[in-house]
Amino acid sequence: MLEDTPIFVGIDVSKAKLDIALCPCATRESIPNEAAAIQGLVKRLCTMKIALIVLEATGGVERQVVRALAAAELPVIVVNPRQVRDFAKATGQLAKTDQIDADILARFGEAVRPALRALPDQASEELRALIARRRQLVEMITAEKNRLSGAPKPVRKRIETHIRWLEAELKRVNGDLDQAIRQSPIWREREDLLKSAPGIGPVISHTLLADLPELGRLNRKQIAALVGVAPLNRDSGTLRGHRAIWGGRAHVRAALYMAALVASRRNPVIRDFYTRLRAAGKVPKVALVACMRKLLTILNAMIKHQVRWSPVIV
Repeated sequence: MLEDTPIFVGIDVSKAKLDIALCPCATRESIPNEAAAIQGLVKRLCTMKIALIVLEATGGVERQVVRALAAAELPVIVVNPRQVRDFAKATGQLAKTDQIDADILARFGEAVRPALRALPDQASEELRALIARRRQLVEMITAEKNRLSGAPKPVRKRIETHIRWLEAELKRVNGDLDQAIRQSPIWREREDLLKSAPGIGPVISHTLLADLPELGRLNRKQIAALVGVAPLNRDSGTLRGHRAIWGGRAHVRAALYMAALVASRRNPVIRDFYTRLRAAGKVPKVALVACMRKLLTILNAMIKHQVRWSPVIV
């Protein structure tokens, strides 16, 4: 292989090991997922002409190696596992092993060339972890309250005790979130801008700060597609199919749905927009999704131009 040939690297991450594949040279290896082995890998990669290093998001297990690669200023990107799996199926690769996954990641990088984007720093990762923990606690509280109605007395007391503990823990996590936001001047300023919009409370503002760092950096079409509130065409020949939203960041979209629901009653711009859509014959859910997209567009413009909410922002 010529020395100046760009190399695409796929790394499949598990708790115990890293499976690594290089393309187009078809080199493979497996190393322990430990700091010393990762540093050795980074040193070797720094001596090569690396075009792109691709990893899948694996619930945080990939963070150690991603940080090491990014610290060495190597071109690394963490991609959505669904995209990679769809790519594997499209190439006829149905089998799945750690080494096959590494090969597919390298081939995916070479064929698709996903654009590099800024990686979250440690503070952003901690904020994201707190948001995720808050979401888990809310889900557990809801589940326990649903069990409470049909539970016999001995079990009922234990469920009530657990609910009180979960609610206290939720209060502590909310306090940690507020403190994390206050400690960062940038986050504090952005949160103040976001919460100036009627209908935007702490939950949606924290979610946007943690899970949508691209807010204010993309145009309105790009940000809508990223969140998953842009209607997708389903046309073929003379057929004009039903438009629907799909994909995107589900947690952001769920929080945005609740924000749009509140804004459709309390935010004059969103309320008037929702009323016009309903008067035009749109069903409530379709009108509400359109309100989600409009609200997201407004928030994106507010962060981009560093201005507080105003009815004239579109």
